[in-house]
Amino acid sequence: MESGDLKIFQAVARKGSISKAAESLHYVQSNVTNRIQQLERQLQTQLFYRTNRGMTLTPAGENLLKDADRILQLLHEAQKTAREAGDPNGPLRIGSLETAAAVHLPQFFTEYCSRYPKVQLSLSTGDTHTLVQRVLHYELDGAFVYGPVEYEDLEQVAVFQEELVLVSNKREGSLQDLLREPILYFAAGCSHRRKIKNILKEEAVPAHKIIEFGTLEAIIGAVQAGMGVSFLPASAVRYFQNRKNLFLHKLPEHFRNMNISFIYRSDLFLTSAFEELLNGLKTLSNRR
Repeated sequence: MESGDLKIFQAVARKGSISKAAESLHYVQSNVTNRIQQLERQLQTQLFYRTNRGMTLTPAGENLLKDADRILQLLHEAQKTAREAGDPNGPLRIGSLETAAAVHLPQFFTEYCSRYPKVQLSLSTGDTHTLVQRVLHYELDGAFVYGPVEYEDLEQVAVFQEELVLVSNKREGSLQDLLREPILYFAAGCSHRRKIKNILKEEAVPAHKIIEFGTLEAIIGAVQAGMGVSFLPASAVRYFQNRKNLFLHKLPEHFRNMNISFIYRSDLFLTSAFEELLNGLKTLSNRR
């Protein structure tokens, strides 16, 4: 069994189809199909259920995926170890909430990259659930998410504090009246949804129209246009406060507080690049 076979198997398992896996790996579909069939013959077991909807792991496949994740991560760590010499260097794969990436991280990473120019930093954004799963599956070295996060395989450092506010294009209005407008969310996975449901329940406002958007910029533009209201970190909204028709409304105190934590796997191989990142974040945390 070769590491290339495990990478192909991992891609099919994650994507749920041969075609999507082939596209992500830049392979032709027939090559992916043949490698999966070859792996099943070698292991003398069926790894996938084939249906019209795609590929689903069998129990044997689920067991192999756990081992494949760990084996491929060990190979990745071995490569990083071989590169480790002198100043921090090599790839650093970080994920973040979009609001944190827009507001809190630019200055921090500007200083980090200036200090360690040999580090190849990549920053991708997503919602908390997606980022947690990507860290757990070794797809990211670490991520900035809304915390605390309860997973025994994860370490976390509370880094930033946020205040959740209601954003509207109206300067004045009671909380109940504002809540009756359509609510604009990030796409499925928004970390605030449970808290917002509790606000609606406490204010005795029935559930109503929800509109989803993919980016912070799109939500801000829609609020300005009067499409509805949204719930966002105050710092992210103030980033756009030079715009007209954008007003912040405070929420009841017990709904305001939010923490952004940096998470990473407890078994992650800590390169010098990652350790320096972690030291910088812990310094930020201690200043809170």
